[in-house]
Amino acid sequence: MKLNKGSLYALVAVLELASDSGRQLSTTEIADKYGISAHHLAKVMRNLVHGGLVQAVRGVGGGYRFAGNVNRTTLLDVIQLFETLESELDVPDQWSREGQPIVEELQSITGEIDDLTKAVLDTITLETALKGTRQRAAAVPR
Repeated sequence: MKLNKGSLYALVAVLELASDSGRQLSTTEIADKYGISAHHLAKVMRNLVHGGLVQAVRGVGGGYRFAGNVNRTTLLDVIQLFETLESELDVPDQWSREGQPIVEELQSITGEIDDLTKAVLDTITLETALKGTRQRAAAVPR
């Protein structure tokens, strides 16, 4: 599975903000930490605000803070704000999609893979993902 940049940036931003719900960060701070475009991240943050996962904080020292529930928000919740996660076979025009059992079976298989992917992403909460990041950070020698 390949996520588009918007989904990936959203996951990074949400996880970064959710790792310390009392903290607020600017788009520039997040972008600099992960080496991504602040301009692109700003567009992503607007979608996350609209989706109710982050809250914009105005004024001096403003930025964004996590507004969701780390125990209930899943990776799928974040990703679905940016894409549908549905594969489509790039079938050549000369192949008739109907009446071609092999093509139909391949389409069925990709549909099953999509369903499984969504099911897995829907079981991984932000808390679960953050637990993994904390374990990785603890394992890094200082």
